[in-house]
Amino acid sequence: MTPRVGRTARTIVGALSALTMLVAVSGCGLLGGSDETPAASGAPTPGKLEKTKIKLGLIPVVDVASVHVAIKKGYFQEEGLEIEPVKVQGGAFAIPSLLKGELDITFGNWVSFFAAESKGAARDVDGLKLINDGYQAKPDMFLIVAKADSPIKAPKDLVGKTIAINTFKNIAELTAKATLEANDVDPSKVNFKELPFGDMEAAVQNGSVDAAFMVEPFISKAQRSIGAVTVLDAASGPTDSIPVAGYGTTGKFAKENPNTIAAFQRAMAKGQRDAADRLTVEPLLVEYVKVDKETASLVHFGEFPVTLDPTRLQRVANLMRTYGLLDKDFDVKPMLLPGSGG
Repeated sequence: MTPRVGRTARTIVGALSALTMLVAVSGCGLLGGSDETPAASGAPTPGKLEKTKIKLGLIPVVDVASVHVAIKKGYFQEEGLEIEPVKVQGGAFAIPSLLKGELDITFGNWVSFFAAESKGAARDVDGLKLINDGYQAKPDMFLIVAKADSPIKAPKDLVGKTIAINTFKNIAELTAKATLEANDVDPSKVNFKELPFGDMEAAVQNGSVDAAFMVEPFISKAQRSIGAVTVLDAASGPTDSIPVAGYGTTGKFAKENPNTIAAFQRAMAKGQRDAADRLTVEPLLVEYVKVDKETASLVHFGEFPVTLDPTRLQRVANLMRTYGLLDKDFDVKPMLLPGSGG
């Protein structure tokens, strides 16, 4: 830099150093950065949004609480985004809608995303891309339950029985098989039946299934309503703390809408952070899952990670290979967009 007349180079350097210190101390992001965003090297430069209204596939479960937090607190609005929630039954159902352009982004379990990508289902739309983490397992949030007077009391009692899961070849089937085997039950000797989470309680009660793989808040609701009892915690042993689900889009949408994706990531990072406070989430469960306040207060929460970690996600793909949900080894890293990893 050429100094102006009447100023020495040393004076200018000193002034610039002071400004640098001011920016660092204030943490106000004068240069566009913030420790609350998932931006990383390679992420798009902030700019005009290519699309401002996002059709987002969501399941009415605790796992997506961060989206509702971000909507409620105006984080998407601050980024210039409007979110249109679209109800889906599960990732296996949402991904075809994503591929057809009926959804822009969808929440889904990692198993469904990896299975679809490994089969080349998204080849015509430049593959599936993962943009935000969503949920990670903790104890008591993935349970196989039976009704109170059922003879099924332990994992071994599930041999030859029918278990409801929300969709086939998803995180429920994977964790059920892994934990059944860990408890000396051959998974091939258990039958799975596809049912929406909202229908499982009635199916268990009327005997159309012997047990059900439930998530929150349906677990707490069934425990209160019909006295459902736990047969197996599917987030234990080999699946303890397993990554569950997150948010993805197509490579085509990501390439055409880089600033929109980056804005979505920034809003979600804040929503994920705030969702760790259950007092923030409980009232929202009453609104979007339609459970009563008492049930919401009993719900067991998982973790809401703020960054995508390929090492953690690879664990899911490796388990899928072990239990036949993948035909070959699968590397998850190419699915992660720049800016999604931390």
